[in-house]
Amino acid sequence: MAFRHFIDGRFVESVGQVSFENRRPHDGTLIGRVAEGGRADVDAAVMAARQALHGPWGALSTDERCDLVRAVADGITRRFDDFVAAEMADTGQPRSMMAHAFVPRGAANFKAFADLVRNIGAESFQTSTPDGGGAINYAIRKPKGVIAVICPWNAPLLLMTWKVAPALACGNTVVVKPSEETPGSATLLGEVMAEAGIPKGVYNVVHGFGPDSAGAFLTSHPGIDAITFTGETRTGTAIMKAAAEGMRDVSFELGGKNSAIIFADADLDGAVDTIMRSAFLNCGQVCLGTEKVLVERPLFDRFAAALKAKAEALRPGHPDDAATSLGPLISHEHRAKVLSYYERARADGATIVTGGGIPGMPAELAGGAWVQPTIWTGLPDDSPVVNEEIFGPCCHIRPFDTEAEAVAVANNTPYGLAATIWTRDLARAHRVAAAVEAGVTWVNSWFLRDLRTPFGGTKQSGIGREGGVHSLEFYTELRNICVKL
Repeated sequence: MAFRHFIDGRFVESVGQVSFENRRPHDGTLIGRVAEGGRADVDAAVMAARQALHGPWGALSTDERCDLVRAVADGITRRFDDFVAAEMADTGQPRSMMAHAFVPRGAANFKAFADLVRNIGAESFQTSTPDGGGAINYAIRKPKGVIAVICPWNAPLLLMTWKVAPALACGNTVVVKPSEETPGSATLLGEVMAEAGIPKGVYNVVHGFGPDSAGAFLTSHPGIDAITFTGETRTGTAIMKAAAEGMRDVSFELGGKNSAIIFADADLDGAVDTIMRSAFLNCGQVCLGTEKVLVERPLFDRFAAALKAKAEALRPGHPDDAATSLGPLISHEHRAKVLSYYERARADGATIVTGGGIPGMPAELAGGAWVQPTIWTGLPDDSPVVNEEIFGPCCHIRPFDTEAEAVAVANNTPYGLAATIWTRDLARAHRVAAAVEAGVTWVNSWFLRDLRTPFGGTKQSGIGREGGVHSLEFYTELRNICVKL
C-alpha cells in the first residue's frame, strides 16, 4: 500500500518524493510506504486549510455544517471493516478491541460533537446604563481558524477524531499529522471526508516524523492558529515552545503514571478484572492505564495472586485470531524501551510476580514486538520503574496501611492524568477522589467515558480540557457584542 498525503481534497505524494516504511507490529511484515512530508507539503496543507475557511465551508450555516460532520460518522460506519483492518494492521491489536471499542468511538465522536454544537447556546446579559436606557451584551462563537492536530499511535482513529470532530463541528479547518507508526486511519478518513461532501481543504493530512519533519514544520508554521497534541510530555514541551511564536493556543494531553487505590472492602473480583484491563489493555499502551497499584494490606496477597492469574491467562497472537487477548507493542524501538524498564526492575530488586521478558511466539509471529505482561512487587517508592511512564503491559503492586498513605503515594508523581479508586465506603470514595491529583478519577470503574465531561490532565499530564462544552472553549473564540438600547 501507498500512504499519501491528503491535501486540498486529493491524495498527493511528497514534493521531495521521500517516503518511509510502515510495518505490522505483530509480525514485522511490510504494509507499505508512507510519504514523508517536508516544509513544502506542510505549506500546501496549511494554505489549503486557510483558503477553505473563507470558501464554501465558511459560508455554511451551523446546521449545514453539523449535518456534514454527522455524515462523516455515517461514512466511518459504512467503511467500518476498512477502518478495523487499518487499525489492526498499524497497531497489531486484536480485532475484538478495534471492532467493539476503538473504531465505534471514532464514529461516536463525530455524532456527539455535531449534536453538541448544533444545540449549544451562549450567554447574554441585560446591562444597566447611566441614562436608564440599558444595553444588551451577548456572546457569539467563531471558529479559531486552522488547527494543527498532532496524533499518537496508541489509539489512532479514536484519539484523532476526538480532536478533528469538535474542530470541524465548530467551523475550523485542520491539518492532521498522524503518528509515523499509524498512518492508516487518518489516510482512510480522507476518503470518507470526500465521500461525505466535506469541502476540499477542510481536512488535510501530512505524514511524517517530528523533529526536522512534518511535525516540527507544522507546529512552527505561522499559518496555524492553534495546536492540539496527545503524546509524551517531552514532545509537548517542544511543541509549546514552538507555539509561543505567534501566541498560538495549545491543548495537550501528555504523559501519565496513573494509580489505582484499592481498599480492603473493595469488590475483589471487580477490582481484579478492571486492573487487568487498565494495566494490560492495548498491551499497556493506554494513556489512562494503571502502572501503580496500591492495595490495602489485608487484601494485598489475595489481590496480587488473582491479578497474576489474570495476566498469565492473556494470550498473545495474530490480531485476526478470536483467541488473541494481547497484542504486541507498537514497534521494536518501543519494545527496547519497555524491556529496559523490565531490566531496571530486576536490577532494583523487584519481586517478579509474573512476566518480565519476551514470550515465545510461533515462527510466523516471531518478528513482532512482543513482550510479556508483567507484575512486580517490592520496589521502593523512588524507583524509576515506579515513577516514570513505561507505556507497556506492566504494573507494580504496593501495599498501604492508611488512607493518607495511599493518597500521598498516588500524588507523589509529576504527572496527574487519571486514577481509579475501589471501595464500598461511599464517603471515603468521595473524599479520596477529591484528594487525588488527577484530571479524571474513576470510582469502582475505569475507562467509563461520557463525552460531555471534561477530559485532561493536571501537572505535567497536560494543559486544557476537552470533551463537551470544554472542547468548544478551545476550538472557538468567544466574542462579546454590546448593543446600547
